[in-house]
Amino acid sequence: MSVIVPTRNEARNLEVVLPAVAAVRPAVHEVIVVDGNSKDGTIETAQRVLPGVRIVRQTRKGKGNAMACGFAAATGDVLVMFDADGSADPQEIPRFVQALVEGADFAKGSRFTKGGGSDDITLLRKSGNAGLNLVANTLFGTRYTDLCYGYNAFWADILPVLDLPAVDMPPHPDGGMYWGDGFEIETLLNCRVAAAGFGISEVPSVERERMFGETNLRTFADGTRVLRTLAAERRRASREDQASTPAPAAVVAPAGHPVNRTGGINPAPSVSGSSPSTAPVERSRPAPRRPAGEAPAVPPYRPQQAPQPAGRDRRGQEVGGAAAGAGSARAATASAQDGTGRPEQVGVRYAWGEEAS
Repeated sequence: MSVIVPTRNEARNLEVVLPAVAAVRPAVHEVIVVDGNSKDGTIETAQRVLPGVRIVRQTRKGKGNAMACGFAAATGDVLVMFDADGSADPQEIPRFVQALVEGADFAKGSRFTKGGGSDDITLLRKSGNAGLNLVANTLFGTRYTDLCYGYNAFWADILPVLDLPAVDMPPHPDGGMYWGDGFEIETLLNCRVAAAGFGISEVPSVERERMFGETNLRTFADGTRVLRTLAAERRRASREDQASTPAPAAVVAPAGHPVNRTGGINPAPSVSGSSPSTAPVERSRPAPRRPAGEAPAVPPYRPQQAPQPAGRDRRGQEVGGAAAGAGSARAATASAQDGTGRPEQVGVRYAWGEEAS
């Protein structure tokens, strides 16, 4: 397991945060601090309080680029996104890992599900988050309860599907940021795992107040960027769906048919004693896009659990056991419901197994 901590002038916070991460049990495989040109001795502080820490310098600016640099450097099979400001509780990391071991591809922290909370969020930000949740769930058929929370974990083998900007690209020519390099990274990841049909589990998390320093969050500017991200990622997903749907074969009239002699339109022939079928054409949803040559089987480091008897939630639907398997398996069969190659809804499960309503 690799914990990626993006930093920019977070020296005082790291004195508390890094030892707390190192104290997590089961032990973390590696802690990667990705620094964005800090001026307050962040790197020196990290090396002093956690001698085994790995230091990576981000290649461009923006939180998204910092996370991408950390992902690229990580060697663990699970990647954990962890803020350096002290707002995230490292003792919650095992919850995220457990959600992955139980079958999820992506474990998403939520402050607004049962067991979660926040000591830091304002009424304005909470209202904005609720509105953005509604937009995301409408566009992607998800059931997210906390779109804008950055405490997440996922299996490293889904990273190629997320298609983040390459870390070795030069800085943006006009001084700006490439798409995915900025604050929109968290929303972008949420959209892409949903569009790919991966299994998502929401994990309750309590957000604490920042310990030292000033937040980089800009409520209106960042909220607008998140909204733009949702619209852009919906368009991206639609283009990929269209590209993966085979075009219908052209109908060619046989030689000697009147259409070939007259150039007219060949009417559809009627079949005596039968009516045209009205059944929709079923298209199988493509499996999540994995690197070429890689089998879509569960990686060897994911333990195979014996099937468990399925329980039922308050609506009488099966949960647990085979019913609570990876969401990507459910997504592979969901296309038969609407014929579009996209599941009607991406299941978002709470960490304790009950699907979000």
